[in-house]
Amino acid sequence: MKKNMGSMDKVIRIIIAIVLIVLFTTGKISGTTGVVLLALAGIFVLTSLISFCPLYLPFGINTCKKK
Repeated sequence: MKKNMGSMDKVIRIIIAIVLIVLFTTGKISGTTGVVLLALAGIFVLTSLISFCPLYLPFGINTCKKK
């Protein structure tokens, strides 16, 4: 797997994941919507940790800095 996420992209995803987790734990979002957004937060964290987003491949997106 070739990395296709830059550092700013990873930071933004982590921030969004934290916001979603806080909203879920405080009860601002709940039910099916809350569970779906919590799963999305988990995906954001996972893709940030491995620096690879599979959705970027079909669109040819690469936010890594060029070497």
